[in-house]
Amino acid sequence: MQFELTKELLADLRKWIGDGKDTSLHEFTKDLHPADIAEIMNALRIDEGVYLYRILDEERAAEVMLELDEDVQEQILSNLTSREIAEELIENIDSDDAADVLSGLSEEKQEEVIALLEDTNQANDIKDLLTYDEGTAGALMAVEMVKVQAQWTVAQAIREMRKQAEDLDNIYTIYVVNDQDQLLGTLSMKTLIFASASMRTTIKELYKESKVRFVNYDTAAEEVVRVMQKYDLVVIPVLDDDERLIGRITIDDIVDVMQEEADRDYQLASGISEDVESSDSVWTLTRARLPWLLIGMIGGMSSAYIIGVFDITQNPAMAIFMPLIAATGGNVGVQSAALVVKALANQSALDETVWQKLVKEFGVGLLNATVCSLILFAASQLFHFELMLSLTASIALFSVIIFASLSGTFIPLMLNKVKIDPALATGPFITTANDILGLIIYFSVGHYFLSHYSNLPLSLF
Repeated sequence: MQFELTKELLADLRKWIGDGKDTSLHEFTKDLHPADIAEIMNALRIDEGVYLYRILDEERAAEVMLELDEDVQEQILSNLTSREIAEELIENIDSDDAADVLSGLSEEKQEEVIALLEDTNQANDIKDLLTYDEGTAGALMAVEMVKVQAQWTVAQAIREMRKQAEDLDNIYTIYVVNDQDQLLGTLSMKTLIFASASMRTTIKELYKESKVRFVNYDTAAEEVVRVMQKYDLVVIPVLDDDERLIGRITIDDIVDVMQEEADRDYQLASGISEDVESSDSVWTLTRARLPWLLIGMIGGMSSAYIIGVFDITQNPAMAIFMPLIAATGGNVGVQSAALVVKALANQSALDETVWQKLVKEFGVGLLNATVCSLILFAASQLFHFELMLSLTASIALFSVIIFASLSGTFIPLMLNKVKIDPALATGPFITTANDILGLIIYFSVGHYFLSHYSNLPLSLF
């Protein structure tokens, strides 16, 4: 049955925690998935979350810790001693997860925790992982994996695999390496067990040399996501500069990266400049949201200035279509930008040059502009607006849609070229720009018609 956290349930849990009813808490949580317990802890106060965390057994507590929201995880960790983190958490999780957890601690506390680890190999592995740059394959990978050397016999390989598998929940593939740990290929469990003539058969006789998809330790996380998506991989090996196998990245880590990327792009598109949560402090939320609000204000002030420059009092009827022109230009720009950002994310945008994409978008904009401007002209005449005003609004709308289509395509491509996240173009940036330029186009067209065609009939009907 699907777990659902309700206000009543949360109130009961808080009462149990307040009354110290550990038995009731144990009974309630024993059959829950770690993600469900994490959902509860995310909703509790920090002191309540720490209490619930401490009554869980070590392995279960470690699994729950990995499911917590990042800010809650950091706060829980800050309430634990270095020994608790080392012995009850780090020793019960994979090296990549351990490095992720420790990366949120101060360097001093990281050193304290690592020094308290009993397994020196694990400690060294975590130290190595912490040296890789954030957002790279090295920072994502785990060093726990199953690998066999080509010269080993089947019997020796099985013995070694048993030792290696003790630290693994899932064995996705068996990697075959030479005595320098350079990746040669992969071997399936089925082949290892059923294809060998005897236990003395060497791995070299069993595995097939083939092209293995891999990434280097410094490959960007976004590129790792793209490769695994493209080739439908659930695991990918990570190599160093000498083509030695140093780790593997599994699909669960990639899903986390994809979620983080989606959240960041959504926030950028919404005009939020930092990675924040609704539970963050007032100052943090304000700092993340205020810059784009100020930019929007500047855009609004620019629009007001444009209206003043063109002196709308000379023809106040033009104010009727101002919201339509501005809103349509913004919508068209966001549509175009969203398509380009999506194409850049999966690299399909590389199939065409900038000019090819602009030409294609010009064609789309031309068709959309024609349909929308004709509808606007017909509707405005049916509602008996002046012919000059109808023509002005329709021609301006036609021009604005084409311009917005081109700018919505060009801006994210240029942002990507200068290494700025193109998702920025799908938010207030392009909307504000198109609002301003849309009004300039609208009033310019209106000024031209007022100056040259003021003797047109009032209406076609």
